[in-house]
Amino acid sequence: MEMDMEETEGKMDMDMEDEMGRTLVQVISEKYNPDNFPYCRGPGAGVVIRTSPQGSPVKDRLNLPSVLVLESCGISHAGDEEEVATFCAHVVELDLSRNQFRDWGEISKILCNIPHLDFLNLSMNPLKGSSLEPGGAEAFSGLRRLVLNSTHVSWAMVHTLTQEIPELEELFLCLNEYECVNLSRVPCPSLRLLHITDNLLQDWSEVRKLGLLYPRLTSLILANNSLSSIHEPEDSLQCLFPNLHSINLHNSGLNCWEDIEKLNYFPKLREVRLMGIPLLQPYTDQERRYLTIAHLPSVTVLNGSVVTDGEREDAERFYIRYHLDCPEDELPQRFHNLVACYGRLAPLADVDLRPLSCAQVELHFGDNTEQLELRLEQTVADLKKQLRPIVQLPVNKMRVYYIDRQLGYALAPQELKYGARALHSYSIRDGDEILVVPKSQ
Repeated sequence: MEMDMEETEGKMDMDMEDEMGRTLVQVISEKYNPDNFPYCRGPGAGVVIRTSPQGSPVKDRLNLPSVLVLESCGISHAGDEEEVATFCAHVVELDLSRNQFRDWGEISKILCNIPHLDFLNLSMNPLKGSSLEPGGAEAFSGLRRLVLNSTHVSWAMVHTLTQEIPELEELFLCLNEYECVNLSRVPCPSLRLLHITDNLLQDWSEVRKLGLLYPRLTSLILANNSLSSIHEPEDSLQCLFPNLHSINLHNSGLNCWEDIEKLNYFPKLREVRLMGIPLLQPYTDQERRYLTIAHLPSVTVLNGSVVTDGEREDAERFYIRYHLDCPEDELPQRFHNLVACYGRLAPLADVDLRPLSCAQVELHFGDNTEQLELRLEQTVADLKKQLRPIVQLPVNKMRVYYIDRQLGYALAPQELKYGARALHSYSIRDGDEILVVPKSQ
């Protein structure tokens, strides 16, 4: 009976913990308890927590790394702030993704006690609708990298955070179902990299706001948004993203070459990713790459692959030839620019490089000579079967030789002795000779 009551109480405690969530301190104590985690020493192993006046036996023995990963641990609260400070004072990277934080205030309590934190990952915490009390964002001020994927955090909350993080360099806002971008009165000039993939951004009028919010952006990752076009004049594009070096537009909705050419107006753009867009679907892989390279003269890396000088010249020559059959009034300006560089190139000769399928050869056996048509896809063994009724020799009693007439008799005849080898691999052509002799006893 006593055991049943203890089990019931234990189950109730677990149910309450599941309902209320767990604290960061609880999870650290469990995960890094020496009884559950091997005690490590040496470079890179972490630090040993020193005894404090009211130190617990567990706290005194914990050995925590400076990169702390606490993913999917059911954490919703900070716990005792003094213990957070004792455990995490040395931590520089903290991954709290897939937990149960619903209150920015609890996250702020944690960060207040981790003074050297550089990286924070809050992905997939249910933070929609939550906000910070005045002054609460100051705890985030030391961050350089912040990940808020699939948190459905509002733009107002994003701006509250970025205004308090003076050296923020990387921001991740993927999978937040953003249909629009809300401007802020205060931009974030320190941001260099923005990941905003897998949202619902369709209109360029929303995307352009990112240039106003983050004026020194060097990398913009927009993959898996349905951006349909780039409506912006040249001078405006140059001012919007003056430092942009890399852009990812994978699986966007771009469907005309004019939109691709507008990427040339970003003065420092060198790296572009453009796979999976409707415009390029009708082309072969080589056509896609060559036509895109030809449209983007300053790009040095396309879809992750370096564009060499030789490849660029091949692509630009291909572009000219590709448009030779277009009516003069439909030729794009890029065609005329490239013709000024390379001249109006002639079409390439259409050379069929496929191997011949058959050849007319001269068959010699004994004192006899016959004309014979060979199917070159067949093997040497097949040829011997074909010759058997003509030369009146069993397959295992004949030797077959090939003579290349173009070389005359400068070389000795080549014996065809490998039964599985295809005839076309010998480069047999019309007019060559096949010689059959009986095997000597």
